[in-house]
Amino acid sequence: MVTSRRSFQGTLSIDVMPRLCEMLAAPEGTAVYELDFGRDELGVAWLDVRAKAPLTLICQRSLEPFVLPVAVESRLGLIRHEHEEAALPPGYEPLLVAEDGKLNPLEVIEDELLLALPLVPVNPDSAVPDEVTSPEPEIDSGARTDNPFAVLRELKK
Repeated sequence: MVTSRRSFQGTLSIDVMPRLCEMLAAPEGTAVYELDFGRDELGVAWLDVRAKAPLTLICQRSLEPFVLPVAVESRLGLIRHEHEEAALPPGYEPLLVAEDGKLNPLEVIEDELLLALPLVPVNPDSAVPDEVTSPEPEIDSGARTDNPFAVLRELKK
C-alpha cells in the first residue's frame, strides 16, 4: 500500500468498533473515513487518517446524552520497532506495525476516534445546574461554635 501510494475511503458503522462503543452512550451513527498511504522524501512510510463521526456521549454536567461531532486528521509514521520512533519527522505520530507489515485499517480508525474523545465530555449547550450557581448560604458569624482543640488547651494547663 505504501509503495503504490494507495488511498481508501468509505463509511463504517459505529457499532463495529467495540472499544469505541464502550465509551459511548449509544453505538449509533456512521463514521466517514479516508486513508492515504505513502512515503516521504526521507523514505519514511506514512498513513494519513481522516475520519468524521457523530458520537453519542454522556454530558458530565447534565448527565444527559448528546451528540458530539468528532473529526480527526493525523499522519502516522509506520514503524516496525519502537526505537524507530525517534527517527520520525516532526508532525508524525508513531504507529507500530507487525513484522509482516500488515495493519488493520478498522483498528487504526477506531484508535484515532478514541484519541479524539474528550476526557470529560460536556455538552456546550447544557447549563450549569442551579445548585452550583446559587450563592452559598451565609454563615452567622455571631454564633459561637465549640473549638475542637479546647480539650487540648485544657490538657496543656
